Amino acid sequence: MSLRREFLVADLPASMTVALLAVPLSLGIAAASGAPPIAGLVAAVVGGIVAGGLSGAPLQVSGPAAGLTVIVLGLVGDYGWATMCAITLLAGLVQVAAGFTRRGRLALNLPPAVVHGMLAGIGVVIVLSQLCVVLGVPGQETPLQNLVSLPAALSFDRIESAAVGAITVGVLLGWPRLPYVRRVPAALAAVATAAAAVALFGWQVPRLNLPSDPFAALTRPVLPTGDWGGIALAVLTVALIASVETLLSAVAVDKLHSGRHADLDRELLAQGAANTVSGLAGGLPITGVIVRSSANVAAGARTRASTILHGVWVAALALAGAGLLELVPLAALSALLVVVGARLVNPGHLRELRHHREILPYLVTAIGVVAINLVAGVALGVATAAALGLWRLSHSQISLDGDHLRISGSLLFFTTARLTRVLRDIPPGRNVHLDLRADFLDHAAQAALSGWVADYRRRGGNVAVTDPSHHLTAGRRPARRKPVHRWLAPHHVTPRLETGLRSYHAQHAPPAVLGLLAGGQQPSHMFIGCADSHIVPHLITGSGPGDQFCVRNIGNLVPRHGEDPGMDTAVDYAVSVLGVTTVIVCGHSPCGGIRAALRTRHGWLRHAALGPSTMDDAARLNILAQLDNLATHPAVATASSAGRLRLIGLYADTVAATVARVGPDGVLLDPEPLH
Repeated sequence: MSLRREFLVADLPASMTVALLAVPLSLGIAAASGAPPIAGLVAAVVGGIVAGGLSGAPLQVSGPAAGLTVIVLGLVGDYGWATMCAITLLAGLVQVAAGFTRRGRLALNLPPAVVHGMLAGIGVVIVLSQLCVVLGVPGQETPLQNLVSLPAALSFDRIESAAVGAITVGVLLGWPRLPYVRRVPAALAAVATAAAAVALFGWQVPRLNLPSDPFAALTRPVLPTGDWGGIALAVLTVALIASVETLLSAVAVDKLHSGRHADLDRELLAQGAANTVSGLAGGLPITGVIVRSSANVAAGARTRASTILHGVWVAALALAGAGLLELVPLAALSALLVVVGARLVNPGHLRELRHHREILPYLVTAIGVVAINLVAGVALGVATAAALGLWRLSHSQISLDGDHLRISGSLLFFTTARLTRVLRDIPPGRNVHLDLRADFLDHAAQAALSGWVADYRRRGGNVAVTDPSHHLTAGRRPARRKPVHRWLAPHHVTPRLETGLRSYHAQHAPPAVLGLLAGGQQPSHMFIGCADSHIVPHLITGSGPGDQFCVRNIGNLVPRHGEDPGMDTAVDYAVSVLGVTTVIVCGHSPCGGIRAALRTRHGWLRHAALGPSTMDDAARLNILAQLDNLATHPAVATASSAGRLRLIGLYADTVAATVARVGPDGVLLDPEPLH
C-alpha cells in the first residue's frame, strides 16, 4: 500500500474517530480536575501534535488522563490553576531529562500491584466525586465525605440532573452492542444524546461554558513565592505518575499491533516535551492514554499521522465548534467520568494479582489512595510490596516425617537455627531421604546442611539427597566422564537435562503411572497446539499421562483434508482409533508463527487463514479458521454430526497468563488464570 493510500484509507479515518472520542473525555477530565474546560482541549491538542510527532510509540495517543485527575484537583486547590500550569511545565522538563539520560524503563520498576491499586483507588475517588455532580450537589473535600453525602443528594428536586446522568451512562454502556453504529465513539454518542434530551425536554441543568476568545482565556504559568518543598514534591509526583502511566500504556499498545515495539526513552522524551508545551499554554498534564490508543489501533491507524491529525481536529472543534460544545450538560460529562473511573477498577487485574498472590499491596494502595491521598497510598503500597517480598524471600518450610526430611522455600542465615534444631532431632543410623526443593540457600544455610549430611554419613547413617537445583553440589568439581558421541550429548545441555531427569524419577516415576498405560491408552481429547515453548499442553488443560493426544506444529495449523497426509493420519487416528470426544485447537499470542504468516505465506504457513488485523486478532481468527479446516476431515465430520465429538478453540495470552475459549468472531469467553 502506498503512503498516500495508507494515509487516506487508514490514518485519516482513524484520526477522526479518536478526535471525536477525545473531545468529551478531555472536557470531562478538565471538569473533574478543577481546571478550566479549555485546559482539557489544550492538552488534547498538544498531546496529539507534540507528543504524537516526537513519540517513540507512534500509535499511542496522548492527552489528559483520568489517572492524574485526583492529584491535579488537589494541587489546584492548594496552589491555584496558574501554579498548576507551572508544575506541569516543570514536570515535563523532568521527563525530558529522564528521556535524555535513558531512564525510561525505571518507571516500570514500580510493582504492578501498586500501579493497578493506584489506578483503582483513583477510579473510586473519581466515581464518588462525580456522582455528586451528577446528582446536582457540590463535591466535598475528601472521598469519604462524598460517600457520606450521597444519600442526602438523592432528592426529587434534582431529578433532571440525575436523568441526564442516567441517559449518559445507559447510552455509554449500550452503544457498543448496537449494530452498524459501533464505529461512532460511545462517549460522543452518550454526550450527544444527553444534550439532545436536555434540549428536547427543556431541562434546566448547568451546561459547559467555553470562553468566546480561546486564545485570550489561556492561562500563563506562575510560580508561587514560597513552599518550594511542596512544589518540588508536586513536580516529582506529576512527573512520576505521568511517566508510569505513559510507559505502561505504551507497553500495552505494543500488544495490540504487529509493528515495531515502542522506544520507551524516546516516548518519555516526547511526553516531557508535550507537558512542557501544555504547561506553557495553560493545559492539563499529558500522558499516554490506553483508551484512546486502543481506539486508534482498532480504527486501523498505521502511522503517527493519525495521532497528530487527531490533535488538529480537536483544535478545529475548539475554535470553530465552541457554540456546539456549550450545549453539553455538565452532568453528562460527570457521568462519563463515573464510567471511566469505574473501569479503572479492573476485575481482570484482581484475578491476575490473586493468582500471583499480590492482592495485599493492591488493596493497601487502593485503600490508602481513597482514605488518605495518592502519594500516601502509593508509599504504603510500595512498603507492603517490599515487606511481602522480604517475607517470601525469608519464608521456608522444614518438615520431618519419619525418615523423610523436606525443605522448600528460601533458607537464609536467620533460619539456620531452626534448621539445626530439626536436624538434631533425626535419630542416628537411619536411612534418611533429604528432599531439597529450596529456591535459594545462602552460605550459612548451605554450610549447615552440607555439614550435617557429611557428619551423619560419617556416623553410620545414610542420606539420599534429591536436589534438582544442585544447591549442595554447586562449586564442586564434576567427576570425569567417559567420552560420548558429540551428537548424542552436547555438553551445554546435559546438566539441565540431568536435573530434569532426576526430578522426574524423584516425583513421577515411583507411582509407575506410565507403566500402567503401556498396554494401551484411551485419551479423552486431542490437543492441537503451537510448537512454541510458551505452550505447555498438560499445564493448560490440567491433564496427566494418558489423558490427551497431542499434535504440535508451527502456528497450530490444521490443513484441510487432503492437503497434508501427516495431519490427516493424526486426526483420523485420534478420532477413529482412540475415540477422543474433544478436539482442541489452541493458539496463543505473541505467536512467532502468526507473525511470520502475516509477512509470508510460503511453505507450511500457507495454511494460515489471516485477515487484515493486529497480530493478537490474527491469532484468534486463525484458531477459528483451523477449526473450520478440521471440520473438513471425514472422521471429524461423521463424529460431530453424531454428537460424539466437540471442537473447541482456546486462546492463550502468554503475557497475561490467561487461557480463554474462543467464541464466534474471535471473541474471548471467560478467561481464567493458568494454574
